[in-house]
Amino acid sequence: MVEEGKEAPDFELPSEDGGTVRLSSLRGRWVVLYFYPKDDTAGCTRQACGIRDAWQEIEQQEAVVLGVSPDPPDSHQRFKAKYGLPFTLLSDAEHAVAEAYGVWVEKTMYGKKRMGIERSTFVIAPDGTVRKALRRINPDTHADEVLAALRGTST
Repeated sequence: MVEEGKEAPDFELPSEDGGTVRLSSLRGRWVVLYFYPKDDTAGCTRQACGIRDAWQEIEQQEAVVLGVSPDPPDSHQRFKAKYGLPFTLLSDAEHAVAEAYGVWVEKTMYGKKRMGIERSTFVIAPDGTVRKALRRINPDTHADEVLAALRGTST
């Protein structure tokens, strides 16, 4: 389980544009690392579009935003294009990064148990430590919580 004040687990994942992103290569910058269950679903779309709509304010905080889900890069590419998302989406198909961050959890839907992503966000400081861990995020208030964490306030 990732804790505030501790170093964020490093990783390297494929992005929607065919490249790869390594967290440690972003040292010196604020990073908003958010995990979401699936591209182009209602809650995930609201969450992503909230970040998109707050993009100017996030950029003012000089933060990099990385969205992570198990979807493949081509799905991310379509999702990003459809909604004009200005940030990078990463594919965690084997959910290894989700597991490292403690967000690959058992979920129950319609009485059936399955494993999946717990919608969570980690605001990582320029020194690589987790400044804020936001778990069980509400997609409708996510962007406000991210901005508050970047500004050093609580919601």
